[in-house]
Amino acid sequence: MAILLGIDTGGTYTDAALFDDVTGEVRSAKALTTKHDLTRGIRAAVEAVLPSPPPEIALVSLSTTLATNALVEGQGSPIGLLLIGYPEDVLDQEGLREALNGNPVAFINGGHQVNGEEQMPLDLDAARAAIQAHAPSVAAFAVSGYFAVRNPAHELAVRALIREQTGLPVTCGHELTSNLHAPRRALTTALNARLIPLLQQLILAVRQMLAEKSIHAPLMVVKGDGSLVDAQVALERPVETILSGPAASVVGAHHLSGEAEVFVVDMGGTTTDIALLREGRPVLNPDGAMVGGWRTMVEAVAVHTFGLGGDSEVRLEERGRLVIGPRRVMPLSLLAHEHPPVLEALRRQLARPEPEPTDGQFVLRLRPLERQTLSPAQQEVWDALATGPLALEDLLRGASIPFFRNLAVTELAEAGLVLVSGFTPSDAAHVLGHQQHWSQEAARLGAALWARRVDPSADGMAPAPEAFCRQVMEQMTIQAGRAVVTAALAGNGHAAPLKALPTHAAAPAEAAGNGALCRFFVDQALAGKSGDDALVEAALTLRRPLVAVGAPVPTFYPPVAERLHTRLCIPAHAHVANAVGAVAGGVTQTVRALIKPTDQGYRVHLPTGIRDFADREEATAWAEQEASVQAEAQARRAGAVAVRLQVRHQEHIAHTKDGEVYVDAEVVATAAGRPRRAHG
Repeated sequence: MAILLGIDTGGTYTDAALFDDVTGEVRSAKALTTKHDLTRGIRAAVEAVLPSPPPEIALVSLSTTLATNALVEGQGSPIGLLLIGYPEDVLDQEGLREALNGNPVAFINGGHQVNGEEQMPLDLDAARAAIQAHAPSVAAFAVSGYFAVRNPAHELAVRALIREQTGLPVTCGHELTSNLHAPRRALTTALNARLIPLLQQLILAVRQMLAEKSIHAPLMVVKGDGSLVDAQVALERPVETILSGPAASVVGAHHLSGEAEVFVVDMGGTTTDIALLREGRPVLNPDGAMVGGWRTMVEAVAVHTFGLGGDSEVRLEERGRLVIGPRRVMPLSLLAHEHPPVLEALRRQLARPEPEPTDGQFVLRLRPLERQTLSPAQQEVWDALATGPLALEDLLRGASIPFFRNLAVTELAEAGLVLVSGFTPSDAAHVLGHQQHWSQEAARLGAALWARRVDPSADGMAPAPEAFCRQVMEQMTIQAGRAVVTAALAGNGHAAPLKALPTHAAAPAEAAGNGALCRFFVDQALAGKSGDDALVEAALTLRRPLVAVGAPVPTFYPPVAERLHTRLCIPAHAHVANAVGAVAGGVTQTVRALIKPTDQGYRVHLPTGIRDFADREEATAWAEQEASVQAEAQARRAGAVAVRLQVRHQEHIAHTKDGEVYVDAEVVATAAGRPRRAHG
């Protein structure tokens, strides 16, 4: 028997799962994610899942939102970027200048040509001067050389200089990717260097927490492609943990369901992530992961993320149409469960003869102040919330200019200091009896407030709360189904999202366009009905089953699958599939070699350098052997045992009027194994 501990930090909850990989037994726990300090949520989840006495744990694996959140929120440590042989206008490509955010950059003569020959000798004196100038003010260095993927010699020389002079962490571009796009490679290198100190803090804190609990198992981290890597290696390439959480969910869904050709839907409190499994493996994004507005060169799962979760805000669009999300709020049922006085405020609002726009909205502190400086308006809001949550109307009532106080609430919420509470699909599920975790009375009061706001009847009486909640559930079905269809269309190469429909029937048909027409038929099919006078009726069939994971999916996804005419699988332990996926993956490392013809013969390009051969077969044999050796060494360093090797060799031949011409060949060596464990 081997007990594995998987940990996943999501946008709303941090999950921990103790997984017996012999019996398949799972013990799980959840804790609220503490975004300002992820280790707090991790500690709470781990303490909740561990029995007393704790078992011997053979492996711990962590999937983390740290890299993704840091890049989205513009966080990261100060770095120095050294660009070797680049033109200075590279800063205006791929968002590199914005990504640097004022961090220093130095241009150094050197770099290579596409064939691996020097375009200019490396100016080591200039590199030395730049390192000495910037080392006191940075936490890490990033080094990117022109065509370094064809010859890394200059990057390696500058890296050695940085280590010799500073001892600071350093990232080289050729270590992260073999692709040729120089500006994007420089961007990915810079982002990686920014993340090293952040991930270091997290991993050190998790290791300390595990040591306190006498857990001495190897610590692994989930990469964005779903594979695992030893935490020490992850510290060198933290950018590869972009989309770690969604990747863990996909791996966990496959492991728990046994399904190999499916769409995986992971629904949490904040978002819905959708990915495609082919032959049991997550489909990767061939263009590199997109995060925080930057297109990186990181291989990661092709995930489509939508701001649609159980705790998404129910709101009205400008023209009165009910919509859900994308903002996450605390459900009223959860707020009243934790703060019972909220019930009296809800009763008071419902007793008023007329509804108010702020009915059913509350604000509460989310975490303590640390070193933040607040504006006067923000400080007033912060002080008012000292004793617990307040109704938004009470918070605005004492302000001389309510607009500025409302703006302060928004700013504090964006900073993660306060949280807004309102009506959510989770509340609707409580009213209708689908969920019973929290305060059903608060959910019903919130539904009654909303019902009289959106649809009062002719005699002044609002519809029953249940009727409004059925509207919310119906809208959730439509939006969730639309998200699945959007992901499926993207899987077929149609990447553009479904465009918004005109919001009133009188809009001219030409205003809708093809995108809106598509959305019209999709929404009609998902609604499951059309009017008796409709001349056209639509239906949709999703030609892959759905595997749905995440705590809310039993409530929300059966009608989605039904209207998409596909099979739905909600596996056992679906609510912690991400944590199971964190330990269910394997270690995979890939090394690529490129063979190019030269005037004298053939040149092999590898991440460690170049080598020339007179004979093509000799070059190919050496490339396969060397790539295999390097891939196996990397896999073992990444924590793999029982390593298996697979080598793929593909030649590219051009056909001309004079016959066939050998263009180049790619050798790809992949080493895979299971992660090393503490007990064999």
